[in-house]
Amino acid sequence: MPNTFKRTLVTTALPYANGPVHLGHLAGVYLPADIYVRFKRLCGHEVIHIGGSDEHGVPITITADREGITPQDVVDRYHAMNADAFSRCGISFDYYGRTSSVRHHETAREFFLDIERKGIFVRKTEKLFFDAKAGRFLSDRYVTGTCPVCGSPDANGDQCEQCGTHLSPLELIEPKSKLSDAKPELRDTLHWYFPLGRFQKQLESYVESHRETWRQNVVNYSRTWLNQGLADRAITRDLSWGIPLPLDEAEARGKVLYVWFDAVLGYISFTKEWAELQGDPERWKRYWQDPDTRIVNFIGKDNVVFHTLMFPAILMAWNEGRSEGRYELADNVPASEFMNFEGRKFSKSRNYAIYLGEFLDRFPADTLRYSIAMNYPENKDTDFSWTDFQNRTNGELADTLGNFIKRSVDFTNSRFDGEVPSDISAEEWNLLGIDWQESLGRLAEAYDGFHFREAATQTMEIARFANRFLTEAEPWKVIKVDREAAARTMAISLNLCHALSLLFYPVIPETCDRIRAMLGFDDAIGSLSSPGVPVWEAAALPGLSKGHRLKGSSEILFSKIEQADLEPELEKIARLLAEAEKREAGAQQQKMTFRPEITFDDFQKVDLRVARVLECEPVKKASKLLKMKLQVGSEERQVLSGIAQYYKPDEMVGKHVLLVANLAERTIRGELSQGMILAVEGKDGRLFVVEPQGTEIIGNSVQ
Repeated sequence: MPNTFKRTLVTTALPYANGPVHLGHLAGVYLPADIYVRFKRLCGHEVIHIGGSDEHGVPITITADREGITPQDVVDRYHAMNADAFSRCGISFDYYGRTSSVRHHETAREFFLDIERKGIFVRKTEKLFFDAKAGRFLSDRYVTGTCPVCGSPDANGDQCEQCGTHLSPLELIEPKSKLSDAKPELRDTLHWYFPLGRFQKQLESYVESHRETWRQNVVNYSRTWLNQGLADRAITRDLSWGIPLPLDEAEARGKVLYVWFDAVLGYISFTKEWAELQGDPERWKRYWQDPDTRIVNFIGKDNVVFHTLMFPAILMAWNEGRSEGRYELADNVPASEFMNFEGRKFSKSRNYAIYLGEFLDRFPADTLRYSIAMNYPENKDTDFSWTDFQNRTNGELADTLGNFIKRSVDFTNSRFDGEVPSDISAEEWNLLGIDWQESLGRLAEAYDGFHFREAATQTMEIARFANRFLTEAEPWKVIKVDREAAARTMAISLNLCHALSLLFYPVIPETCDRIRAMLGFDDAIGSLSSPGVPVWEAAALPGLSKGHRLKGSSEILFSKIEQADLEPELEKIARLLAEAEKREAGAQQQKMTFRPEITFDDFQKVDLRVARVLECEPVKKASKLLKMKLQVGSEERQVLSGIAQYYKPDEMVGKHVLLVANLAERTIRGELSQGMILAVEGKDGRLFVVEPQGTEIIGNSVQ
């Protein structure tokens, strides 16, 4: 897309500082953001990259409780660990902040007080679980119990890991506290809510105005929430760790800002901290309050609505009634799909992951950056495998790019005294077989459109062309009969090395600086970039003239990865897969083993009826649930079932199912469920609905 903005602000989702970042995080958010930022800098655009750690929230306190340390100890450890891993991977943050900082607390309090003074927040008294033994209210992740959908005895208060259904603690059967194992009691507590519905029309306009430029997954997620109607959302929690509510009221004591409200404001507070370090404390306003700035939020797909609806709504609330000091909204929110690991989803909680720091202890960062860029999960989930990583490193980086660079430098050093032996005219450069302007234009379009796999693929094609050119020209033979022809070949090859060092820089920056050093330059490519200086365009013309001296020696850019190098990783995969299968089998066995025993008389109390599905639709904000209208004899009933990942709504309509007709009614996700349909679990964990045949038995009991 054409650059119509004076500057660009890039932000990246804040990782929880309760564990190390893994390759799924890198692939979905941080590497694509870095590639984009490096490209924009090469083009001479003014751009800053802001990131940092999310250091509040229940995951932090759970980790602290588990390890017997303070939440501050947890965030100090993982903030430093993740910042170091990002640096080693070449992620070029201009500033990497922390939501536990003084400046962030000030910014969050400022937003809260402004919106509170405007009377926008809604106060609600509600009943929440309280652990009398521990003396504190319990947030959702501190409550466990039996899932009302699948019957798993270890469901958490926010989600059941067994069936994936999103829950609230009040929906759990036989809930208990994770702090004391005691049964919690319901107590009244007051909380502040943000009325998202107040900004529904503005948010609809915001999303629709970007439907042509945002990725389809971003538009779809946003529209789904908007179509369901936006409701009030709590912004406070009863916790001791977080940003205390800045109100001198009895009801505000012991409450902190909910992390969803607090964390996104980190983008602003971190930009303020960056500006202070530049010696210009007001400079942050150029990036947040100037319509000439383009704001781009890089996130994963699980964070879409926080950045397309909730964060914009907070800024809209701030802007309300203001003519000056108004915040700009993001121009694009490029959300990736997920990158899985050897066929399964990365999971920190289950330790099924490749952690970034550990990876970099064994393999160079650029091999990882290239492999992920070539497998970037732009529009669909992709998979990281060690075999693919090995093949790309050996076949593309080592054999194609690295081989071409080393042959070009070595032959020049040995036969032309380490100097570029000939001048190459612009006309000769354009007669190579590459339309440089067209190629650079396509690459720029790919980068600007966030198509990073396409950009990396196109650049490697240029490297393949260069390698073929040198091989087919055979200067080692030609020099014996025509030294000048061989000189022209090597001058072209060296200029191709120079062009590739610029074109590949967004993806493999450390390697490109090594190429530049071999070509005889003392400065790094990044140091050439400054606003108004389009270094990128230099690749369209020869960059090395006759007599330019090379460094004098070459180096192997990429060492090949042998099978022996991968054996420890493959063994780790086998161990992780075995542990995952054991956990899954254990969960199934635990479900069967620990359910209370019933007598035949108990079973006789269960009233099983055959019913027909009349209507079926998804349950709002519950991706695993289907809502069905059933015909049972002469009456109709509504039943919720956690089978949405196995059956589409239209597949259920017309089916005959077995209904537990005398099960007590329950409210799940705000919907009434008048019974339960029976399903059985297959070996792969899939649920199969039990389907009796025959319309004549509708409503009859099953004996």
